[in-house]
Amino acid sequence: MKPVKVGLLGLGTVGGGTVNLLQRNRDEISRRAGRDIEIVHAAARHLDRPRTCSTEGIRLTTDPFEVVDDPETEIIVELIGGEDLAKELTLRAIERGKHVVTANKALIASHGNEIFARAREQGVSITFEAAVAGGIPIIKAVREGLVGNRIDWLAGIINGTANFILSEMFYADREFGDVLAEAQRLGYAEADPTFDVEGVDAAHKLTILASIAFGIPLQYDKVHVEGISHVGQEDVAYAQELGFRIKHLGIASRTEDGIALRVHPTLLPSRQLLASVDGVMNAVMVSGDALGPTLYYGPGAGAEPTASAVVADLVDVVREFTLAPEDRVPYLAFQSHALSDDPVLPMDRVETAYYLRMQALDRPGVLAEVARLLGEQGISIEAIIQKQPEPGAEDVPVIILTHRVREWQMNEACERIEAQDAILGHVHRIRVETLD
Repeated sequence: MKPVKVGLLGLGTVGGGTVNLLQRNRDEISRRAGRDIEIVHAAARHLDRPRTCSTEGIRLTTDPFEVVDDPETEIIVELIGGEDLAKELTLRAIERGKHVVTANKALIASHGNEIFARAREQGVSITFEAAVAGGIPIIKAVREGLVGNRIDWLAGIINGTANFILSEMFYADREFGDVLAEAQRLGYAEADPTFDVEGVDAAHKLTILASIAFGIPLQYDKVHVEGISHVGQEDVAYAQELGFRIKHLGIASRTEDGIALRVHPTLLPSRQLLASVDGVMNAVMVSGDALGPTLYYGPGAGAEPTASAVVADLVDVVREFTLAPEDRVPYLAFQSHALSDDPVLPMDRVETAYYLRMQALDRPGVLAEVARLLGEQGISIEAIIQKQPEPGAEDVPVIILTHRVREWQMNEACERIEAQDAILGHVHRIRVETLD
């Protein structure tokens, strides 16, 4: 059979890794796909830059539309990132009847519903394994491997930059700002690290995972998002003293009232498997009613780990060339007409436990008053740490662990606690999960 001709948009880190992987494992990939897969046309921002891959036999251009419009290309691999241009190119490829493989989580999370609808009309495939957790085949696992399960919840460390920072704060006793600067020097964080450290990147990925797990439309705008920039070294130390690690998690769970979607720093028991995932590694835990909890672990970024997922998608598309569109694996695991209208819960209705840290004047009755205010909101205390004041200091840190409670109850309790004269500043809080 004739080789499948691929057009590549982006020859950066992942694009170069994809070319290398297809060339190095050409025979193995062909045996699995049933046909050779060849990149014949590629777009790059600069043609004169050194490459990490050989471009022999590949026509190069600076115009990505030229690649999409090339009648020879049958599959378009979109690796340029961003939303506007990527969306325009993807929709144009679909209009021309071409299948699309993308690693673009922002594109899928924000515009996937429209893209999938257009793709269904044209009968083409859209695959996006590399958009979540790099080389970990988590989308395929949830969409196909766990298809017999009713997914109850999933939780993941899905941003390597944030995980590296929190790991270094834990092991090296360093402050957030210092570790962030090192992450930037090492290339783990961008010059503008906002997407990583403030949770935007993780929220894009969680949006995709939740849709596949629960069969709901993509709803990025309804994800509760918090970053890690407010996590202090003292929080890391107090969490350890209480038997916890702080991780930046994306959590999606099914409740009686709807679906909860949230990204935020989280205290995890040190014994929990996710708590031991360190450095730039990613991991996702998925709990189904038949299988129970399963853990998927590996590199969440990098040239060849991400290229591994891109090539896997290419092979899947080639395998399905001869299938009618209705016989292919659905984009979001569930048939399009069977997506659920289960509501996404507002954060104030989500239930979780809490770690609270506050500065209190060192005088009798303060702790009792805090406990009373929590009790009035139906909040039970699990543990308390009150440190001795520093020499000459009039205030002390107080750390409280609570049992599970609705967010709105904690909001009201914190507002009342902060109004007390004996409490200095805001009540700092981090949510607690056991993932049992």
